[in-house]
Amino acid sequence: MENTPISDLLDALKHPDEAIRQEATDELWRLWFQQKGIYATQQLMKSQTLLETGQFEAAADLLSGIIQGQPDFAEAWNRRAVLYFTQKRYWDAIADCEQVIKLIPYHFGALHGLGLCHAALGNYGAAIQAFRKALEVQPFSLINQRLILECTAKLS
Repeated sequence: MENTPISDLLDALKHPDEAIRQEATDELWRLWFQQKGIYATQQLMKSQTLLETGQFEAAADLLSGIIQGQPDFAEAWNRRAVLYFTQKRYWDAIADCEQVIKLIPYHFGALHGLGLCHAALGNYGAAIQAFRKALEVQPFSLINQRLILECTAKLS
């Protein structure tokens, strides 16, 4: 990968200094949320509020509308995957995570979410693969390291 702001951030995710990793993580999330501008970012925040207040159908409608109008907006897909995961609609969440990963292969949130969905379905091998891919992006992620161990134990 050539030397770009994104590749610099991805490199920073592998830095031994936790503060540098956290800054890079925060910046990537900011870029993903703001990919389509202020209005789209506000719509994502509105969907999050709807999710947090249990208005799942309204959140799904809002996110599906965003996706229909801007199918290359990865974070809209990711937010809908989170919503589906919350509703235990794991296969729908998996489909949305996979779409995010097609758009942004290094989206550690979607890779982690994909692993969580597979783990919830008892697909521990697939979960381990997803968590390992997330670790390729964020090698210091303790949660993904722990989840790999837990899924491996369940395979035994």
